[in-house]
Amino acid sequence: MQFDIINNVAVFKKWVMFLLTNINSLIKTIGILDVIDILVVAYFLFRIYLMLKNTRAAVLVKGLLTLGAIMFISRWLNLHVISWVLEKSMTVLIVALPIVFQPELRRALEQIGRGRLFRKHGELDEYEVDEMVNSITSAAIVMGRRKIGALIVIEREIGLEERIETGVAIDGLISDSLLLNIFEKDTPLHDGAVIIRGNRIAAASCLLPLTEMRNLSQELGTRHRAALGISEQSDAVILVVSEETGTISLARNGTLQRYLTADDVKEFLKASITRPKADFKQMLREKIRDLRGDKK
Repeated sequence: MQFDIINNVAVFKKWVMFLLTNINSLIKTIGILDVIDILVVAYFLFRIYLMLKNTRAAVLVKGLLTLGAIMFISRWLNLHVISWVLEKSMTVLIVALPIVFQPELRRALEQIGRGRLFRKHGELDEYEVDEMVNSITSAAIVMGRRKIGALIVIEREIGLEERIETGVAIDGLISDSLLLNIFEKDTPLHDGAVIIRGNRIAAASCLLPLTEMRNLSQELGTRHRAALGISEQSDAVILVVSEETGTISLARNGTLQRYLTADDVKEFLKASITRPKADFKQMLREKIRDLRGDKK
């Protein structure tokens, strides 16, 4: 018994040494061009994964991978009939793939044409930013006119997943009609905040932390305090519509700018989404000076 254990340990050591030797030999043959080649392929596969994620194509890809795994196992077990059937099926699938994936392929080609394949995931192009800003501004103006309270949080670099989990998942494209329906009085989701991620409404009726600032105006209600609270804890941009006065305000980095017009909202939102933080702060200071009539 002891001899068998010693023998097995020796065999295991030989197998490990053989494996390490082969790995070492393989590493020595890899050059800088091979590393670049692997990184480029890995990057493209990752970008393709991001495009297919949460789409119908992702389910189809999983099905194809499952069939490939079954075919590999059937060959390994010498199951000739199953292997033959799967091989013929894969031949048919190769022809059928362009037809099945037609919407996804068209979408991928459109994104490559717009240059989105090589941009940071979740980054919006100029057209999407304009559509998003126009929808939010249009909804804010209508809600201000009707004195419908609203609290809209736009996620930026710092994630708001914890806040999203406190609300009701929506995952819908931004539109002024959808925002108006969410914040309409006496609707189930009108209380709480809407959180926007990218160009989609991630969730509604989300709970936000209140600011601990003591020197706030008595005119500011819970929505404004919640807007300041989340702006102090993240780099998000928050738009507030007052239910009492209908005024539109914007909060970011613990500061609140009130009494904004439609043009102000568009300018601030577009700046906060597309420009660095320093540019936004500078523009905010200039806008405040303009409102006070203190131009230089």
